[in-house]
Amino acid sequence: MPEVQLDNGPKGQCPSGIRNKMTLKSALQDVKETTLAAISGLFGKLGYLASLRRGQGHYEHWGMQLVHGAESSERALRTAHAEVVSGILRTPIESLERDLEKSSREQGVRPRAYLKEMQEHFEDLLPGERKDSPAATHLSSVLVSLSKLEKHRERATRSTS
Repeated sequence: MPEVQLDNGPKGQCPSGIRNKMTLKSALQDVKETTLAAISGLFGKLGYLASLRRGQGHYEHWGMQLVHGAESSERALRTAHAEVVSGILRTPIESLERDLEKSSREQGVRPRAYLKEMQEHFEDLLPGERKDSPAATHLSSVLVSLSKLEKHRERATRSTS
């Protein structure tokens, strides 16, 4: 969707001479270019989107709902959530390790604690898929693999200290 700029008055001037520009974005553009752009890492974005989930898997983001309406916000958040999960599932494990480190650091917790929290709220990490869907199984295996890598890394660090 192209951005649209609206100006008030002739030649973009209000009667007071103040120019008022407003850029209109789709709800999905707004989520991706504003909200998610401010969050570091794929896991950071996934955790944020999961935190917006409420009963029966609906999303609640008052700012988005205010600007775009409940239905458009719901659709945009679900789409962005699916894109983030898809991005994680396509990313090599080595890159996900770095992402996990960055995302957990942003939250002020160790990577293992961050992963544990994600695993405890696994259903919220899924943007509508069932727990037995291929994407859910894949995401679960990614989290388990990262958890095991972190456990071994912690052991190796302690044994060399």
